[in-house]
Amino acid sequence: MYEALIKYFNKQPRIGTLSTASKDGKVNVAFFGSPSMIDEKTIVMGLGHNRTFANLNENPNAVFMIMEPGESPLLWKGIRLYLKMTECETSGDKLYEIQGKIGAKVGMETAKKMIHAYVAFEILEIRPVADFGQSWKKSIGAE
Repeated sequence: MYEALIKYFNKQPRIGTLSTASKDGKVNVAFFGSPSMIDEKTIVMGLGHNRTFANLNENPNAVFMIMEPGESPLLWKGIRLYLKMTECETSGDKLYEIQGKIGAKVGMETAKKMIHAYVAFEILEIRPVADFGQSWKKSIGAE
């Protein structure tokens, strides 16, 4: 069951959005192409020193959403993953590894300037992008 989710989440190219909120509820949304689902419960990614990073340090809860247009709203594919940040590193091997992965695409110098932190999230809940009572598996074409 989770193999299809991991494959769907990690396919490239794809863009998703990460929504966060500060401790006082001020919301932010940003797009990302590089997050990876490393197992059925964990997403990892690199973050810049920006509003998303600041919000997650105040409030570890977030939502990552991937959408793929279909012929009608009922035929759109996608998922919403409700997350909680469990790890944040601004130095060390995990940061250097994620900078290296992104550096392979954009160059190491650029990646080091862009990526300030390695973060890991626990997946708390999975929902379809448009919830009409179907399972998330159907919303990614796995059912």
